[in-house]
Amino acid sequence: MELLESDDPKAQLLRKANQQKEALNNEVKVLSDKTEKVIKTALIVGGALAATYVLYRLLSDGGSKKKRKKVKVINAAPAEDMEEEDSKDSVMAGVLSKIGTVLASQASVFLLSMAKEKIGEYLENRAEKKDANNL
Repeated sequence: MELLESDDPKAQLLRKANQQKEALNNEVKVLSDKTEKVIKTALIVGGALAATYVLYRLLSDGGSKKKRKKVKVINAAPAEDMEEEDSKDSVMAGVLSKIGTVLASQASVFLLSMAKEKIGEYLENRAEKKDANNL
């Protein structure tokens, strides 16, 4: 301690070195905190994208479109009746598609909120354990 209190050049250099060391440690801590926030955000966004993709694949046809086979009909009903049935089917398919889209978006929002909470809890527990180990 006597070296730090004296005015010789060696003591001054030691004081400066300690100050710079503390400054570097503070910068490292700030940088690690920022990195942790960026990683949290990346995990949340990645989880959201993965959950949305999985839900989309589950609720959609799976990407495969089935081709309709054309069948010759003998003694068929007039063409007007067939057009009405096709238009009713297409309207019903459109409504079901919209319902599926809304359900998928609501489910993804729900899963994102759950994932955010769980990741936050995990990181808090990890920080608490880290603090406990440092003490």
